[in-house]
Formats: sequence, C-alpha cells, structure tokens
Amino acid sequence: MNTRAPFGKTSVRFTVVTAAATALALAANGGNAATQTASPASAPGSPTPAAPPSGTPSPFASLTGAAGSAGLGDEYFPSAGNGGYDALHYDVALAYRKDRSITAASVMTARATQDLGSFSLDYRGPKVSGVLVNGRPAAFARKGQELVITPDRPLVDGRTFTAEVRYAGRPQSRSSSELGSYGWIPTRDGVVTVSQPDGTPSWLPVNDHPLDKATYTFRITVPEGLRAIANGRPVEPPARRGRSATHVWQVTSPMASYLAMIAVGRFEVRQARAGGVQVITAVDPRYARHAAKLERDTIAATTWLAGLLGHYPFPTAGGVIDDPQLHYALETQERPVYAGFAPAMNFVVHETAHQWFGNSVSLKRWPDIWLNEGLATYAEWLWQEHRGKGKNTAQKIFNRYYRQPGNSVIFRPPPGRPGARELFGYSVYIRGAMTVHALRQRIGDQAFFRVLRAWAELYRHGNAQTNDLISLAERESGKQLDRLFTVWLYQKGKPKSW
Repeated sequence: MNTRAPFGKTSVRFTVVTAAATALALAANGGNAATQTASPASAPGSPTPAAPPSGTPSPFASLTGAAGSAGLGDEYFPSAGNGGYDALHYDVALAYRKDRSITAASVMTARATQDLGSFSLDYRGPKVSGVLVNGRPAAFARKGQELVITPDRPLVDGRTFTAEVRYAGRPQSRSSSELGSYGWIPTRDGVVTVSQPDGTPSWLPVNDHPLDKATYTFRITVPEGLRAIANGRPVEPPARRGRSATHVWQVTSPMASYLAMIAVGRFEVRQARAGGVQVITAVDPRYARHAAKLERDTIAATTWLAGLLGHYPFPTAGGVIDDPQLHYALETQERPVYAGFAPAMNFVVHETAHQWFGNSVSLKRWPDIWLNEGLATYAEWLWQEHRGKGKNTAQKIFNRYYRQPGNSVIFRPPPGRPGARELFGYSVYIRGAMTVHALRQRIGDQAFFRVLRAWAELYRHGNAQTNDLISLAERESGKQLDRLFTVWLYQKGKPKSW
C-alpha cells in the first residue's frame, strides 16, 4: 500500500497498512435472503480447480506432536499460521447478499506433515455451522483467533486431506492505530478485502502466514447488478441463476493468504495485454474517468519492470480502484487494490514491483518486511531515474533523504528490526530503499542488477529472508557485505559509514 505524508520539503510515500479441492458452489435463491448449497456433482458448470504445486518441501516438516501447533512462532505475529500441515489449495464459495451478510464454505486441501489428532486454522469470521474432514463431520471449537478442528480419526503424516468449513454472518473489519481499517472493508455497494498483515481470517479460515502459500479458487455469488472481482483469472462467464450470478476466479500460482482479494460492487472492467500477460482492471463508477489511465499505467509498469527484473511471475496483472476512503493501496496478488483514490504512476510502479518483491518472493518472517517495501520503493526511484533521463536519479533521491537529520523518522527505527508497531513505518520504506541504493553503490550497477534478477528468479514462488539476499549479493559481487547491511538495517541512528 502507498499513502502520502508531508515530510520537510519532500513527500514521503509508503505502504501502510497482505491436490485440487472439492468443488463447492453457492447460488442465491432467486435473490432472496436464503441460499442453497450445491453439492460438487450438482454445481452446474463448476470448473475443475487447479492442481496445487507438487513435490514442494513443507516448511513445517520439523513440527511434531498429536496436535498441530497453533501459531508458527513468528516474532511479530506468534499466533499466525498453524503447524502440522501444509495447505495446498483453498476452494472458496461465498454468497454475498445486499444486507452485507454472507454464506460461505471453504474447502482446504492440505498435506499432513505429522500424525494429527487435531489441527487449527486462523479464523475470526462469522459463526461456523459445521466442519467436515475428508467428507466426515469433525468436532470444532473456537479459541481466540484459532478454529481448532478434531477429525473423527487421526490424519496420517504425508497424506493429503480436505477440511471444509461452513459459516455465515457479517464479517467485521480489523483496525489498529497504525494501519487503520483493513481486512473486510464495506463499500458503498459491496465489499473489498485488503488484508495485510493478518486481515484475511476476518472473512476466510486459512493458515495465515506467508510461509504457507497455496493456490485458490474463488466462487463468488452476487445479487443482480453487482460484479465480483478476485485474484487470478476468470475461468468462465458468470453462471446466472434467478437474480444472482456466480463469478469464478482461479489463482494458479502460490499465494500468501494476506494477498487474497475479493471485491463486490459495480465496476467498469477492462481487459488488455502487457506482452504475453493478461491485464484486468476494475474501477468503481466514482473513478470511471481514471479507468483507461489505470490500464495504461499498469501495462507500462508491468512491461518496464519485466525488462528490469525478468519475466512477470504470474498469469495476469491489473488493478482495482474501489471507493472506501482508506487512501492506501495494497499489492494483492495479480490485482492491487487502490482504496479511495486514483493512483499516480509511482503508486502503480510500487504495487506492480511487489508482484516480484513480496508476492512471488515472499517473506519467511515478518521482521524482514523491509525486503518487500524497500525493494518496491527502490523500484519507484529507478522508475524516476528511467523517466527523468538523469534529472531525478536514484542517487539524487538518496541524497535528498540522507540530508535529513539523524532523528528523522526515515532513519528510525532501523528497518531490519522495526518492531510490530512500526511494521509499516517510514523507515521500512525509505531507509529500506536507501539500503538497496547503498548496496548498488558498493557493488556497482552490473552486479546490482544481476542481484535483482537473480533474487526474483532464484526464490520465485517461494520464501526468502535478509540473510538470503546478503549471500546472493556477496556471491554475485565477490564482496563482503555484512557491515553494509548491519549498518543500514540494524544500527540505530543515521548511518555514517558502511
């Protein structure tokens, strides 16, 4: 996400605050409040969900015990994620009604990484009416943010299983003093989800940590006159039944749960191409005059970044402008959301760069958020350098920031250890980008741009951390870089020498 805030004579811009499943479709009953649940066999026109990636080593293989752990022990979000299994695919059927309530069923396909007597999903959403594991009723209990599920028979290490959760009600957004509202956000005519860092469990039961990426199918039923947009690609025309329609979207590349996005409302939808990449944009009528520009800017950013970083990592690109006045953007996978404003080109470059930095190459731990935001912010600087033809180079931008006093918020806290309350603070973005530029200064352009491309390719659709970037940069440049990264990422105050 990006937002603007005045800072001295400059403008600081930063992101605020992110095996096939059983097919299940919900269709609204003639526009009435009641909904019907169709079995997989009876759901007309339901596509076969994409098979999740196979042969990927599980990040949870070392966890043991009869119960999967509730939380993965992340330093900033210790309760986020769950152990004992590796989620592969989510098949989400969600019916949205005009009274803003939903009826939903989500089927997670996962692989057990230990013998499991019980396991958990992260979930803070509406009331759960039932849970099935491998098609059989399972006991469940809600404990804080955890939905604890106990199947009627143990799950065997290494075996694939399904967990279906049915729920209904009105999801609630989350809020914090730093992030404002996020998660499930009502709009004038529907809803949009922007969920970094932990908002997705407000509307969907998931294994909510970037370590456990999965593929998704979204089957979203909406009343007549509304449309449903989501990540990925629409796989068929909307299936109409009575006064409702079901829109199906398929995400075939692994995705961190905080990047999952659905938007329901009235939209102008446009489709184009950026080379071989399908570009899908959707704009609320309030911003209709910006629809063509969003499409053009997205194509330009995608094409330019692909030349810089290597081929675009997903089947589709695009963007959504919706009406809630959040004044930030989020890099939701393949389709960033711009909440309440028409984005300037730098915003589009930032969120598009995240498709490589943060979405394809995802975090192993939240304290490394600078890897996402510092690299995406530096992509903006490179864009200005590209467009300015020497008038506004990355070096000049770096120099302007470096002239700020040592007690400036762009220097504190150190971006490699910002703390949970400063996860999206100025220093993560600006000092993070300055760290990237300091690396460029130290190793030279030839090695630096090799590092960017190698980073995007080596960890494509996977996870990485700061030490991985240091090792890669040292290997590509032949230079020892520990001091540079220590000074810029972890030392307090304004870096003096590196």
